[in-house]
Amino acid sequence: MLRTWSYVLAAVSLASLAPASAQQAPPPAVGVVKVERQPVTETSEFLGRILAVSRVDLSARVTAFLDKRLFAEGSEVKQGDLLYRLEQGPFEADVQAKQAAIAQVQAQLRNATLTLDRARELLRSTSGTQATVDAAEANQQALSAQLLAAQAQLRLSEINLAYTEIRAPINGKIGRTTTTEGNVVSPSSGVLSTIVSQDPMYVIFSVPARTALDLKQKIADAGSFDVVKVRVKLPNGRLYGQIGKLEFINNSVTGGTDTLLLRAEIANPSNPGPNAATGPNRELIDSEFVNVLLEGAQPIEMLVVPRAAVLSDQAGDFVYTVDAQGKAQLLGVRLGQTTPTSAAVLSGLEEGQTIIVEGLQRVQPGRTVSAGRAASAALNGSNDGAGAPASPAQSPAGGPAK
Repeated sequence: MLRTWSYVLAAVSLASLAPASAQQAPPPAVGVVKVERQPVTETSEFLGRILAVSRVDLSARVTAFLDKRLFAEGSEVKQGDLLYRLEQGPFEADVQAKQAAIAQVQAQLRNATLTLDRARELLRSTSGTQATVDAAEANQQALSAQLLAAQAQLRLSEINLAYTEIRAPINGKIGRTTTTEGNVVSPSSGVLSTIVSQDPMYVIFSVPARTALDLKQKIADAGSFDVVKVRVKLPNGRLYGQIGKLEFINNSVTGGTDTLLLRAEIANPSNPGPNAATGPNRELIDSEFVNVLLEGAQPIEMLVVPRAAVLSDQAGDFVYTVDAQGKAQLLGVRLGQTTPTSAAVLSGLEEGQTIIVEGLQRVQPGRTVSAGRAASAALNGSNDGAGAPASPAQSPAGGPAK
């Protein structure tokens, strides 16, 4: 009986000691940084498309056999280059016939002029009559009109002969040909090939109407489109090296999407090592899809925190701060521009507050923490410290960090 009571007393003693040992557990160690203002370049990303500044569809303007194609498909051509030659024989013969008709009318006109001169000379004597002079003048004027008509016919024939040579109207890259040598082409045959200009190119993209209003206000305040810069991210994810300039904002909003069309102009120079077959090597291609980055020309000062410090749940984004008593406090925040490493805070925090960056998985609201300088995800060099890297954090609701 005495041994049994001894076991009971020992169990009660151990039970009373367990909470005390738990209360003596040290607070969790966390890495913290100070909230600071940093220059941030405002950037928004939109889906866009590259378009050529000039685009020309080549087609025949006379009916004839296609005699020769004089370009390599997919190559760059210069303005004035001969691209197609049509059968010229019938048109050259027509020009010669019109030249002969002019020569014939010119001979008749010279004879009519001499006849008029003789009639006027006779009129000054008693042998001539006014009727003869009037008839000679009428004949000369009629032949002069015939000469003008014959010259116009010759000009038309020469124009048609010139149409047998199809030349490049602009500098650019030419596509494939739709018709090969030996086929008959005519104005109704359709497009023979297409030339698109190469440098510069247009970048067109649509932005939400609200974003467009803010942008137009910035442009109005600055008095120039230079208040923003346009960058392009290529389909392979690489940032294009040239910077574009915004130069057009459409005059109406697209009703179905509530967006406004913008257009920028960007250089498309040739890269080293041109291909002998296709000409200069250029990165931008007409009609390709790209991501458009609309950047502010000048950075602005904003509150910036490490992206690792921001968590999310169904209520939105939040961070943990450390108050004056060393306790963790949950604060909701509204984020602006974010990157994989940092986030701009529009509201919810004040400059100088201490936020937790590392050890977030051990933090509970209202509990005391042991704060030290974070070893990673610091805003700048002044926030570097000796803390331990944090593992992926969870929100209080159990969801992943944003």
